[in-house]
Amino acid sequence: MPSKIKTLNVGRLYRFLLPNKNDMVHSMTGFGRAEGVVNNRQIIVEIKSLNGKQFEMGAKSLPSLLRAYELPLRNKLAQLLQRGTIDFSISIKQGGVSKPMTINTDLAKNYYQSMQQLATELNLNQDNMLATLMTMPEVVAADQDAISEEEWQVLEQLITQAAQQLTRHRSKEGKVLKADLEEKIRNIEKLLAQALVLEPQRIEKVKQRMQQSLQTMVGAESVDANRFEQELIYYLERMDISEEKIRLQQHCDYFHEIINDTEFAKGKKLGFVLQEIGREINTLGAKANHADIQKLVIAMKDELEKAKEQILNVL
Repeated sequence: MPSKIKTLNVGRLYRFLLPNKNDMVHSMTGFGRAEGVVNNRQIIVEIKSLNGKQFEMGAKSLPSLLRAYELPLRNKLAQLLQRGTIDFSISIKQGGVSKPMTINTDLAKNYYQSMQQLATELNLNQDNMLATLMTMPEVVAADQDAISEEEWQVLEQLITQAAQQLTRHRSKEGKVLKADLEEKIRNIEKLLAQALVLEPQRIEKVKQRMQQSLQTMVGAESVDANRFEQELIYYLERMDISEEKIRLQQHCDYFHEIINDTEFAKGKKLGFVLQEIGREINTLGAKANHADIQKLVIAMKDELEKAKEQILNVL
């Protein structure tokens, strides 16, 4: 088989598959199918993609005459689709038959002569000898001829079309994912804004609670006001959440920045940002010491978990 047809023309494929700048998020889920006819052979290419941490391809229904091409096919699809669990199949049919058959006539004649001689010597019925002959080893076999350069070029075009269709599906689903993820992050930002409103109340309640505890234990007349203020400042510093609030907002801003840039594959990066958002939310909850702020933190965690589930589908 000529070596020049052993690889796909990646440059040609990329011209079809480069994402539109408006398609800022792509899903990992999609399906593409293409079919064509060359030299009385019908070729059908199907590509199905599901979410996955890395690129994983299962080449089911790959004809035996294409087994030698499995590795280059896998490498090129990895470059084009980048990530996901890929089911890839190629069906080649000859004149309506999926697996053209050939008969080894020389071997069949040898079998026939031996079988006829044995049947004559044993006086056996020879009526069904042809049916028996067809079941003998290697008499009938699938056609294992190689595909021609012309057929490979058609196959390459069909892979391009199927991958292009799959990419369009990914882009369409990606728009829905983008809108949903942005809504989740905006909800976290809204909840954070509500927590900021409660911050003055939180500090005042902490101060009142400490005063009441001291007065109950030692009496109001025994409380040293200056010492009390010093201890209160030290305690409030340990409970201060101003840095967490700033970092949380910065992470949310960064999430919006990444999801709106033109990078093709960004799912992993967005996932890392969500992890950082989660750390700041957890710290807010640990330091809040305020029932209403704790409720807001729980609501933030709920939105974050929904975002994490969706991010698993982002390319």
